[in-house]
Amino acid sequence: MSIKTFKGGAHPPERKERSEEKSIERVTSVSQVVIPVNQHFGAPIQPLVKVGEYVKAGQKIADAEGRMTVPVHASVAGIVKKIEPRLQSNNTEGLCIIIEPKEPEEGESSTDFMPPLDPFTCSKEEALARIRAAGIVGMGGAGFPAHVKLAPSKPISVVIANAAECEPYLTIDARTLVEMPEKVVEGVAMVMKIVNAPEGVIAIEENKKFAIPHVEKALEAFSKARPGINIRIQELKTKYPQGGEKMLITAITGREVPSGGLPMDVGCVVQNVGTLCAIVDAFKEGKPLIERGFTVTGAACKTPKNLVAPIGTLVSDLVKAGILEIDEENLARVVFGGPMMGVAVPGYEIPVQKNTSGVLLMSRDEAQYYTEETCIRCGRCMRACACRLSPALLAVAVEAGDYREAEKIGLLDCIECGTCSFVCPAHRQLVQKFRVGKQILRALKQKESQNAR
Repeated sequence: MSIKTFKGGAHPPERKERSEEKSIERVTSVSQVVIPVNQHFGAPIQPLVKVGEYVKAGQKIADAEGRMTVPVHASVAGIVKKIEPRLQSNNTEGLCIIIEPKEPEEGESSTDFMPPLDPFTCSKEEALARIRAAGIVGMGGAGFPAHVKLAPSKPISVVIANAAECEPYLTIDARTLVEMPEKVVEGVAMVMKIVNAPEGVIAIEENKKFAIPHVEKALEAFSKARPGINIRIQELKTKYPQGGEKMLITAITGREVPSGGLPMDVGCVVQNVGTLCAIVDAFKEGKPLIERGFTVTGAACKTPKNLVAPIGTLVSDLVKAGILEIDEENLARVVFGGPMMGVAVPGYEIPVQKNTSGVLLMSRDEAQYYTEETCIRCGRCMRACACRLSPALLAVAVEAGDYREAEKIGLLDCIECGTCSFVCPAHRQLVQKFRVGKQILRALKQKESQNAR
């Protein structure tokens, strides 16, 4: 098998050894869940329940009309105690529904799942409606509504299962490949059916070779049960950000997503392995997205683990319950997500969301702080940029407040992977500048659009 990759990128320390051999543990009991109402990329939704109401696990508790919306479901059966703003993993306060678990009345069910649906015989419209009804979003971090992504307006030739997991520390996707390869393979086949793609590829970085035999065995079994479905494994070079959609597509197909374009523009659909497993559950069990797997690790975590927990579980409650043990004296930073693209938060009294792939509890040695210095024009950021941009020039335009010039240079094409910041010898906070610049540029565009009406 040839090992493929893309131009650019970097090689940050992997630091996966703490958790990569830890089997996935399921959190079966929580004292409460704090479920953010809006956990997706798109239009906001509103609560459908009231304080004091009893809800079942899987019951829809928030929704709204609109294509770019997905509903939110109760992750446990219990009483709605509060509906109020709480701090979330994006460092902003957002409306949350707080549920305290409670057993149902005798003879009553604690779940409210949908009836199973066969994705291989139902219509495309029925399949997309099921995925939306299940509240499924991209679980790799972006939170993009899955039913929108799987309704492309252009023909799709290949479905790519993103199992690269290029972020340091994180190992939940690798463990999923080892422990649930059959579900990943079936998820790829389901998506291929929905988008009518003739080929499926499971993309795995070479530092996860240990997972390949498990996937191969699952592929062999699936091909016997459903012959004629073309799914293969593609090994990739271990390099960051290999797991980015555009990087995966270029490495596997040789195609390049155009500036301002989408994967469908080059005939591709990319789905994270967690998303694929959620799609399988939605069809086979009628189960909405009410739980997810994530990695908890870092040098300040005494018990690194891969967990599956209800959406809305507070990390602090896992500590109180003895599921996690933290070296409080050595804890210097808490990050939701990976160290490259994740968000540093004030503490760990924050809920797990649909797009939470990991929680890093970093020690003082890991969470090093640097003083930003003047750019020395070395060009390392340009050589490392996987999107072939010029981060140094972008920074000049953004710092000068010339957002139109930044747009011309490619600001909106930046995927915010953080590679430029990682390789910069002057420790320039480049990706942070680009994030702010994007927000300002989009606000300017929106204002211009409103004025033109």
